Amino acid sequence: MQDTVAVALITSLSTLAAAALTGLVGALSTRRQLAHQLTVARQESVERRATRRDELRRDAYVGFLSACDQAYRQLDRRWLEAGGTGPVPGYDEAYAAMRAVDEAYNLVLLEGPAAVEAVARSVLTSLTLEYADQRRFRDEPGEATVPLRDRHRERWLAAIEVRTNRRIAFVDAVRPVLDGGE
Repeated sequence: MQDTVAVALITSLSTLAAAALTGLVGALSTRRQLAHQLTVARQESVERRATRRDELRRDAYVGFLSACDQAYRQLDRRWLEAGGTGPVPGYDEAYAAMRAVDEAYNLVLLEGPAAVEAVARSVLTSLTLEYADQRRFRDEPGEATVPLRDRHRERWLAAIEVRTNRRIAFVDAVRPVLDGGE
């Protein structure tokens, strides 16, 4: 009878050990699966954040270029106007366009990176300088019926060249960022 008890005890212990071992293997397997799922979820979250950041950057950059284009249009109108001391038509529109560029620049500052911020700052600075030149030229004494462009042709041509160079520099700085370079 003792042999029977011993066999029963050994059988029950081996059954319990097998159940424990099966439970341990199952728990380890489940843990590994959960760790993998967590890793996948984190990677997807990082990818979603990166995609969202890229979308925000693209929107900020496009908004900045669009605001610059509006400001350039207003500045072009002012170059075609005659100078003088009378009321300045379009002054409000030009100022509003410059403010829109300033606001779009703030978004570029938030979205970065530093290389794009620096080039955007140079675009904004060149716009501000051109605007200041126009205001100064407009107040100069002289032929009030001659457009600013004709009275200050060299400065007008230089302003157009600066605009083009700054815009190209901005786009060149933005492309690597949007292509995933930073």
